[in-house]
Amino acid sequence: MIKIGITGSIASGKTTVARLLSGQKYPLFNADKEVRKIYKNNFFRKKICKKFKIKNKKNLKKEIKKIISANKKSLKYLEKVIHPLVRKAHIRFCVINKKRNFLFFEVPLLIEGKLMRNYDKIIFVNSKKSLRLKRYLKRGKNRKFFNLLDKRQLAPEKKIKHSDFVINNNGSLTNLKKIIKIIKNKL
Repeated sequence: MIKIGITGSIASGKTTVARLLSGQKYPLFNADKEVRKIYKNNFFRKKICKKFKIKNKKNLKKEIKKIISANKKSLKYLEKVIHPLVRKAHIRFCVINKKRNFLFFEVPLLIEGKLMRNYDKIIFVNSKKSLRLKRYLKRGKNRKFFNLLDKRQLAPEKKIKHSDFVINNNGSLTNLKKIIKIIKNKL
């Protein structure tokens, strides 16, 4: 089994790259999807609501974003709770798919979390900050939160040092597909 980690800065195009690389042929683990599942978990919801004194549980993510924007230390606490749960899901995914030749993992904080040893190959999706911000805002998100999350990530130069492949995703989807085809042939 060959484990391929796909990482990149916020709104760089990691999900598109991961989907194109794995296609319908290989299993794909998406850390962000796992986080969304965690937010639906009752134990997690109760723990977070108690810690942050949140009364409105309906819009938990929205409430947490407000808290994080006001107090950056709360993001560290949230990560301490969420990251181990995502790692457990990661392990389950590997066990379930242990007989597959290739496994793909989309993990935004792969290098920041020092998880490089868990992968045989690492692909870094790079994109200009202005383009990433434009993509992020297009999704209906806000600039302040983009800047907060972007500051938590390592500079692209540092991520490149730990990567086997770098995809500069500043062009068209057609161009991206050509780059991915080249990488697929090398894998």
